[in-house]
Amino acid sequence: METNNEQKRYEKAQKRVKEIKGFYRHLLVYSIVMIAIIYINLRYTPEVLWFIWTGLGSGIPLLFHGIKVFKGIPFFTSDWEEKKVKEFMEQEKINENKYK
Repeated sequence: METNNEQKRYEKAQKRVKEIKGFYRHLLVYSIVMIAIIYINLRYTPEVLWFIWTGLGSGIPLLFHGIKVFKGIPFFTSDWEEKKVKEFMEQEKINENKYK
């Protein structure tokens, strides 16, 4: 029974890591593409700053992807700091027990 619960927790954690990894990949691609688009815009048509609309158009899906992955906007909740402190304390406790 215990190993079954461990396996479920492992699979859930693995899925979560893949979701976060996917978001960071999305963010990296967005950043690289936007740098290229800004360069093209400023190099060839600096009088019209159309890269702003491209950035917004592709940035909004990125924002929603982040909200989905992080289950809301993690830095603006009232108890975010407290949760993080507890999370780090628990992780430290686990690490200490692992090496005993």
